[in-house]
Amino acid sequence: MKVLLTQDVPGLGLKGSVVDVKEGYARNYLIPKGFAKNATEGALKALKDELLVKEKKAEREHREAQKAAKALDGARVEIAAHAGEHGRLFGAVTAKDISEAIAQRFGIHIDKKKIDLNENIKSVGVYKVKVKLHPDVAQEVEVLVTASARTGATHSFHGKGEGRTV
Repeated sequence: MKVLLTQDVPGLGLKGSVVDVKEGYARNYLIPKGFAKNATEGALKALKDELLVKEKKAEREHREAQKAAKALDGARVEIAAHAGEHGRLFGAVTAKDISEAIAQRFGIHIDKKKIDLNENIKSVGVYKVKVKLHPDVAQEVEVLVTASARTGATHSFHGKGEGRTV
């Protein structure tokens, strides 16, 4: 009996493949468990249509990634962060901060998980950051981290912690 696999089945085949199995195996195990369905013309046509839609979506995503890479080619984003005297940041510049800066400057929304930071940026300077726009498309962006004046909190200590303003 020919069945169309709806999931990967170890030792039998991958999702979307048509395999020939014994009728009892198909009717008693594969079909009731949702691993397969009868390989009718309608099911095969639906699979073909689904694969075509996925292929078009993948092509569109690849084109969009290439377009974004072209827009980010040679790009430089500036991020102002609170820093101490020697350029050491109070905190760190994260992938999320870089993603937001790119979105603000270029209008390109990139998931923070697609920004390749070995570790968070913890000092003022210029950094090269790799942005993975698609499995086949990546672009390098220059991130300029500058020191900004600390606002809001002021610290003054008198004696044993009295008169402390935060």
